[in-house]
Amino acid sequence: MSLIALNPATGRRIASYREHSRAAIERALVRAHSAQATWRALSLTRRAKSLRALAAALREHGEALAKLITDEMGKPISQARGEAEKSATLCEYYARHATRILRSETPEGAPDFARVTYEPLGTVLAIMPWNFPVWQVARAAVPALIAGNAVLLKHAPSVPGCALALEKLFEHAGFPPGLFQVLLIGTAPIPGLIADPRVHAVTLTGSTAAGKSVAALAGAAMKPGVFELGGSDPAIVLADADLDHAAETCALARLLNSGQSCVCAKRFIVVRSVLRDFEERFTARIAARRVGDPTDPKTDIGPLARADLRDALHAQVTASISRGARVLLGGKPLPGPGFFYAPTVLTDAKPGMPVYDEEVFGPVATIIPVRDEAEAIRVANDSRFGLGASLFTRSRTRARRLIPQLATGCVFVNDFVRSSPELPFGGIKESGYGRELGAWGARAFTNVKTVWGG
Repeated sequence: MSLIALNPATGRRIASYREHSRAAIERALVRAHSAQATWRALSLTRRAKSLRALAAALREHGEALAKLITDEMGKPISQARGEAEKSATLCEYYARHATRILRSETPEGAPDFARVTYEPLGTVLAIMPWNFPVWQVARAAVPALIAGNAVLLKHAPSVPGCALALEKLFEHAGFPPGLFQVLLIGTAPIPGLIADPRVHAVTLTGSTAAGKSVAALAGAAMKPGVFELGGSDPAIVLADADLDHAAETCALARLLNSGQSCVCAKRFIVVRSVLRDFEERFTARIAARRVGDPTDPKTDIGPLARADLRDALHAQVTASISRGARVLLGGKPLPGPGFFYAPTVLTDAKPGMPVYDEEVFGPVATIIPVRDEAEAIRVANDSRFGLGASLFTRSRTRARRLIPQLATGCVFVNDFVRSSPELPFGGIKESGYGRELGAWGARAFTNVKTVWGG
């Protein structure tokens, strides 16, 4: 079997890669076990030095890496460059703060002779998606590595080149051979890997369906996991919002990565007193974004990553229109080569429509009118997902009152949802569990050990 990379902007084949055999997987497990034993014995200072070298390598090879991201999954090149740079910044954050995050500590009120230590678990299996093929790998792997673990990466089958390029960068940065390895495999070997005693934990970013399946396997094997899954993030626009700022920020949020992000705002919940004004401003900003060649730095929106993703998106749009959603902009695939979809704005969305109920992955925005802030909160929470939310209001008092009512892993006030190295990232409900980034991400794959005396 082979993994085939296609260029989403043209539909043409880039390259194919032979899947790893069972023997190759076995060799990878042996190498990871050996490398992790060496790595965990190193001081945090020494591990941090390797992370700094990785940050330098990401910057040195950033342009080539960005081109590979754009070629394999269609991300506009300016955003691909930003993804490589953000990954380098993440390495530097953990290199700078690892000692503070992972050092032994005596909790307040505990006896002076007691302490808590953070020890690595062993080898972490990282199952990663295609939409941020460098950043999401770094976000999962770097905290696990600084804590002393090894990482086996099972990347999405559509971005094998990105996976192998990252493996080379880890080698270039001087990490022990075998500490970070790519497994070119499909889904069939995953149950065996999770059950293998040489794999100690799992982290997955992807669909809710994939997360449930892998979490069940991890649970059966009594292995911890972090799961960052789907999202249908609400952006609430209240009557006192700065509408120009809200419209521009919401357009940016929805179209980031051509709308292919779990934390892209997808449901725009707008109180009726400002609905028409917001629709006009928001639609104008969506329409102004440039769709086209993702290698052109002036392009805002590239293709969807695969043909089947575009087909699924269009099915959601057409089903929603048939059930009463009104089209303000777009609503169809774009002609020509590649997997492009017209930037789309639908309004008057209601329960029972796919754009209301489901995760919508692509440049399609859904406006949901509501009477007031109470209904806005109810509609925002009327979702099986709970990743992030945005809230637009001029009143800090109102924002502070409403934030605790939103059932999500994060809330951004007058801004769009995104991840940052210093802050925990993750969701609730069917958006998953566990947290990446910050101290929480580094400690997620450690044995939090109580030591009494000694």
